[in-house]
Amino acid sequence: MQDLTEGVARFQQVVFPAKKELFAHLAGHHAPHTLFIGCSDARVVPELITGCEPGELFVVRTAGNLVPAYTPGADGVAASVEYAVVALGVTDVVVCGHSACGAMTALAHGHDLSGAPAVAGWLRLADASVARTATAQDVPALVRQNVLAQLANLATHPSVARALAERRLALRGWVFDIATGRVEELEGTGSPARS
Repeated sequence: MQDLTEGVARFQQVVFPAKKELFAHLAGHHAPHTLFIGCSDARVVPELITGCEPGELFVVRTAGNLVPAYTPGADGVAASVEYAVVALGVTDVVVCGHSACGAMTALAHGHDLSGAPAVAGWLRLADASVARTATAQDVPALVRQNVLAQLANLATHPSVARALAERRLALRGWVFDIATGRVEELEGTGSPARS
């Protein structure tokens, strides 16, 4: 906790004053251009990877960067997607997987998740990704297939389907390599990402 407290103090004394005008603008203006759906993994920091300032990304982070297919009812991921597309008018959605993903590694290697039933249930949302991967234990291939599967799930959300049909939205699939910092845009999911 000491590190967090010191970080807040550093933010208030150094970072905030340097960006005071930006934060004054953001206090009354929320217009991110991109919905970034990434993994909860602490090593994957969307604003750092993309070089974005506060206010530019609307970020949703879930274990394994999973996006459930649309179903009626209360769902935090669906509500966040709908809000970003309908209320904020984002023009791009990025689903970003990453190397050494713990969720995909657990699936690829059949880890026993009986002690974490909520995690096990959540990871069942990646069953299609596992089925689409030729060699089930190939974690990098599973990461890529998972990104593609989550993009397909996104397209089932009515707000996303409408925006896609009206050509107001682009879906993009990325894979971030932690060791090299490279960002690969998956073929057929949009224009090339900057690496």
